[in-house]
Amino acid sequence: MLTTLSRVKAPRCLSPDILLGYIFRHGRNELSLFSHSSFPVSSAALRRKAAGGVRDVSTTCTRGAKVRGNHKKEMSEKKLTRYFVDHRHVKLVAGSGGKGASTFHSEPRKEWGGPDGGNGGDGGNIIIKVNRLVKSLAQVAPVYKGEDGQSGGNKNCYGRNGSATYIFVPLGTVVKEQGKTVVDLSEHGQEYLAVFGGAGGKGNRFFLSNENRAPMSATPGIKGQERVLQLELRTMAHAGLVGFPNAGKSSLLRAITNAKPAVAAYPFTTLNPHVGIVKYRDHEQVAVADIPGIIRGAHQNRGLGISFLRHIERCRFLLFVLDLSAPEPWTQLQHLRYELEQYERGLSHRPHAIIANKMDLPEAQGKLETLKSHVTQRVIPLSALTGQNTEELVLHLRELYDGYLQGEGSGAGTTTRW
Repeated sequence: MLTTLSRVKAPRCLSPDILLGYIFRHGRNELSLFSHSSFPVSSAALRRKAAGGVRDVSTTCTRGAKVRGNHKKEMSEKKLTRYFVDHRHVKLVAGSGGKGASTFHSEPRKEWGGPDGGNGGDGGNIIIKVNRLVKSLAQVAPVYKGEDGQSGGNKNCYGRNGSATYIFVPLGTVVKEQGKTVVDLSEHGQEYLAVFGGAGGKGNRFFLSNENRAPMSATPGIKGQERVLQLELRTMAHAGLVGFPNAGKSSLLRAITNAKPAVAAYPFTTLNPHVGIVKYRDHEQVAVADIPGIIRGAHQNRGLGISFLRHIERCRFLLFVLDLSAPEPWTQLQHLRYELEQYERGLSHRPHAIIANKMDLPEAQGKLETLKSHVTQRVIPLSALTGQNTEELVLHLRELYDGYLQGEGSGAGTTTRW
């Protein structure tokens, strides 16, 4: 046995698997041999490992490694609002032009080479471009500076122009300047050249003439244009769900579309608009937007205020969702119309439908009859929780959409299709 151990070099350490295999083959009485050897393994440690197995030792890398994986949890509604921004103030500064060069040609045996200073490059423009994959203005920075043009060089070398800077915004972004609408970006890929880059300066070669054969002057580049713009996002949808907080708008959107907005038993659950798509058998699609709850005095910036009333402006027809669990649900319709009319005149007179939600409650049937006696329009009773009578709403929604298409088709406007 000593001859066997002598063949092993001292600086090397035996692995625990080899030591344990040797112990089990030759018995534990040979452990004393290791105490006089040069191996850094104590007999007590080997006895513990032999009795209880190898502990704190991994023979493979994957057994001791951490489990890596991209387990992303869904963000809550409140955390999601941190990344949803529907208005921005942006300062845009286009790139300045490069300065022209004042140089003269230098070559052996050519004493009078003449001026050869090139012009400077133009500054880069800043362009606002629509991208349908962008859903919020959160990625828009407060200040953008365009790329400056390079200066001209000798040997009539022109400076390189500054490349354009693109600002990607979602569909439905409105660009304003001092409160006035400049452009409405409502199509994918639409571009708006916001600020122009400055022109490059002229080199002394540009000023060469018969009267001035050796011009010394060169002009600097022109500064780029500066503007301060306001970007506002307005949800692109055909229909908008309008109602008081906790009226069941988000539950109704989940019932008729594939959208999954947050639903809870407290008001102001929805803090940013959600858009769902209602699909029909003829492959027509109608977009429905869930607008956050409106309270009395919203036009005076109470509650969530007018920050979300702007999303109703693009909706071609409205769906008033009334809560039948309220003491007097017919008064909600009056307050909603008043708030919309105070925000924008004529907004409440758009084509609309009245939805009586929460019909699964016992007292809802009696309040429904009272509601029909107070209004002259059609009332659609349903329950977003159980899905009762949602088919009637989907069919009526298609009737409103077809009427919208006929009205737009007779006019000069273009229809919005999903």
